[in-house]
Amino acid sequence: MTEPPKTTGAPAQQNVTFPSAGSTAHGYLALPPSGEGPALIVIQEWWGLTDHIADVTDRLAREGFVALAPDLYGGNVAHDFQEARRLMQALPVERGVELLSGAVDYLLSRPETTTDTIGSIGFCMGGGFVLYQAAVDPRITAAVPFYGVIRGELPDFSGLKAEILGHYAETDVTVPPESLEELRAIVPAQCGITPDIRVYPAQHAFFNDSHPEVYHAESAAKAWESTVEFLHKRLG
Repeated sequence: MTEPPKTTGAPAQQNVTFPSAGSTAHGYLALPPSGEGPALIVIQEWWGLTDHIADVTDRLAREGFVALAPDLYGGNVAHDFQEARRLMQALPVERGVELLSGAVDYLLSRPETTTDTIGSIGFCMGGGFVLYQAAVDPRITAAVPFYGVIRGELPDFSGLKAEILGHYAETDVTVPPESLEELRAIVPAQCGITPDIRVYPAQHAFFNDSHPEVYHAESAAKAWESTVEFLHKRLG
């Protein structure tokens, strides 16, 4: 992955705890102004549950969603490229999916949640987990990966119930545009759902406004507008 500058030394953002994967997990929960709404999981980049991810979660809550960002790193936040890679590699895909399943259980049990299905949005590593999780959890009916990083082979999408809106970048060496052809072909072949994959004139992490060297305001705005519309259409 392209190496941005070091992140700030801020700790992981946490304000809720819940049972998950046989232990106690933490996360950042944001409620909409109305106090209730459709459920939405927000999945962190490989940096951890940073201020940026908490801010995205808050923005989604303001759009009307009960939004939860689970902390997949147990309170750890990476401060440089090497630490982020180490933390991601220490989280096997199967373990991450297990932790996310507990977060889905918790979010759907919240009294503020008005839906029995859920949306999922994630960035970088989290974008990959959006696809992994949606492939095995039929409760997810809307999946939005931003430049999602798949570690290894694509999952089996034969049980997928979610519509997919994917946002990717033209100059992304981590997820090059040509690699998306496999995703475009395999998903409909396995489950009959055609993913909406969009590519922007930007680079990896173009939505992350805390990294100005990669942030692309026009692409981020277009991706955000279509994401909110998509999530409301799918979740209510």
